[in-house]
Amino acid sequence: MKYGLDDKLSVGAMFLYGLQWWVVSLPCVVILGTIAAGMYYSDPSRQIAYVQQLFLIMGLTMTVQIFLGHRLPLNPGPASTLLIGMGASMSLGPDAQYSATALCGVALAVIGFCGLIGKLRRLFTPRIVSVVLILIATTLIPTILRLMFPNQDDSHLMAGQFVFVLIAVFILFYANTRLPGLAKSLTVLLGIVVGSTAYILLFGSPGLPPPPAENVFSSFRVINFVIDPGALLAFVFCFLALAINEIGSIESLGHMLEATDMDSRLKRGMGLTGVANAVSGCFGLLGPVDYALSSGVIAATGCATRYAMIPAGVGLIACGFSPTIVSVLVSIPTPVMGVLFLYLMSTQLASGILMLKGPNGLDDFSSGVIIALPLMVGLAVTFAPPALYDAFPSLLRPLLANGFVMGIITVLILEHWLLRKKTT
Repeated sequence: MKYGLDDKLSVGAMFLYGLQWWVVSLPCVVILGTIAAGMYYSDPSRQIAYVQQLFLIMGLTMTVQIFLGHRLPLNPGPASTLLIGMGASMSLGPDAQYSATALCGVALAVIGFCGLIGKLRRLFTPRIVSVVLILIATTLIPTILRLMFPNQDDSHLMAGQFVFVLIAVFILFYANTRLPGLAKSLTVLLGIVVGSTAYILLFGSPGLPPPPAENVFSSFRVINFVIDPGALLAFVFCFLALAINEIGSIESLGHMLEATDMDSRLKRGMGLTGVANAVSGCFGLLGPVDYALSSGVIAATGCATRYAMIPAGVGLIACGFSPTIVSVLVSIPTPVMGVLFLYLMSTQLASGILMLKGPNGLDDFSSGVIIALPLMVGLAVTFAPPALYDAFPSLLRPLLANGFVMGIITVLILEHWLLRKKTT
């Protein structure tokens, strides 16, 4: 390792390594931010403003975590598990959804700062964590399909887009296995550039959306708080998954770098992630979580110092102040977004499957059922006819209509009650 966790860098080295972290951080903010913005806003300029705000939140979160939080070189990005909660409760409206996000963020901050994380860690066994990772990927399939086929009234165009998506995904995974070192970490960014170019040459350019008329600070809006019990219950499960992700990212990187005082790092990191989600919810934005891909970047560059994240955080904040840059990023063709999201969720699915190889994974038929039934329940709920849920009370609808939540409830019941192994 060239630079340890707390090593200082020269200005030139800090800029170069920070530039690499900034480039790695861009794709997920753009992809998930564009998807979330498209859920609520049809006006392209409003979508740009949303992504600008998201860049500001992610940049500030990264910078604060470096100095006051876990103090590890982790890059935050929008939480895909919250995207599931948003998509499954669209009928409730954004105020109810983001109010639930803000309240759950406060709860997560309390759990983190008060050192209550141990209770969550005992609840989520390796099998449950594996199911959560797989559910995140599989229950986002409807979102991926909408991205792949934005024009569903043109069958010939859809056929072309389908072939394009398949070929592009194969190329991405081939590149991921062949690219050396840091280039492997840039696979998604390369996919954006090369994929967008290829799509525009084949199907035409969607054009650049107009930038918003107001500056990024003027576009911030505080939500009207609406406490919907159904939405709140649904987002509790989404935040349980977010907490698992955060714990895994901090602990895995801390172990890799042999960082000291990990309990304190975990408390502060989880607490600040909760604060960032509470703030994001108040302003109607998708909340952040730390991504585990940081270990790959560190292994490729040999640079583990947290100070290299400072230019990256500044760069993300700078994107938030530049509607021109965000306008270019948001204009990425929707099917290309679908390709990249399919790629990212496939890697998430692979991570969930790999966890089953370890202790307390798949060791008998009952453990196989603990994995299989929640996934089947999650998929069945995700693709069930929407009219099915009209007969249920409005309080239960956000739970029963959410495949991700129902899958988690199922695996918790099986693992800790129905199929729990007796200890001797």
